Amino acid sequence: MRLSNQAVIEKAKEVGFDLIGFAPAEKLNRETELLRKWLDKGYHASMEYMQRNFEKRLDVKNILPDAKSVISLALNYFCDKQFTGRKNFGKVSRYAWGKDYHLIIWEKLDKLNIELKELNPSFEMKTYVDTGPVMDKAWAVKAGIGWLGKHTNVINRDYGSWIFLATCITNYEFEYSLPVEDFCGTCSACIDACPTNAIVDEYVVDSNKCISFLTIENKAEIPNEFSGKFENWIFGCDICQDVCPWNRKFSKVTREESFKQNLIKELELNKVKNMTAVQFKEKFSESPVKRTKLSGLIRNAKFLLNT
Repeated sequence: MRLSNQAVIEKAKEVGFDLIGFAPAEKLNRETELLRKWLDKGYHASMEYMQRNFEKRLDVKNILPDAKSVISLALNYFCDKQFTGRKNFGKVSRYAWGKDYHLIIWEKLDKLNIELKELNPSFEMKTYVDTGPVMDKAWAVKAGIGWLGKHTNVINRDYGSWIFLATCITNYEFEYSLPVEDFCGTCSACIDACPTNAIVDEYVVDSNKCISFLTIENKAEIPNEFSGKFENWIFGCDICQDVCPWNRKFSKVTREESFKQNLIKELELNKVKNMTAVQFKEKFSESPVKRTKLSGLIRNAKFLLNT
């Protein structure tokens, strides 16, 4: 049986994805050139992995030699809950409130792969969820999922930017989606709102100044220059997304129950400061918060308590 776009869309929605787009497996010449300039300026901070496997980021045929199409998938994770604003509590980025999205999306991708191979045994795909040398955002834009916002997150007209992305490199030809217009216009809300001035230009983020980087990927101490500027974010930051007009108007509550259960929205700073390895493992075993490790989380808590 020949796989149609509609068949893929139906199966992808059945397993839980909200948005599906298709793009030809072409070289990302412009996108990798912009990435190179970003790297040359040192905006990747200590994320040295961003410099590796550049040839795979440029051309997905270096991942799957007979690649013909890329399917981009998006999963809405918005949960309409608010912070309590309690003193001495650190805020957690919305994407990490529930179960680790990697675990959820990998399971959905496995199901999707099985379903599509049942329809056509010759179908093959390699999948990524921001853990490999694939430019997920670039493919999402090419596949019409949304446009790249000035805060560098992909924005969809129906869901805003509260979406996780998955990229499927396939050996199959499809009808390709049309990219959508950039609707950021003259808006600079995200740039103006960033307390550390991390959005150094439209569509350019300097990770060295980004609260998300500083509290998660960063392994060093947080520089004193950011004292008093974190607005109580202990893990990640949502400021640039919270102020985005598209998110304020069009966010929809996710249908994925795992993003709405056992929410970890805030952490008591003094408890974190004294947390043991056993407590950390028990609390965050299936949470994205484990990414920063216990030492990083304690560092973040101490930084907030001292500023």
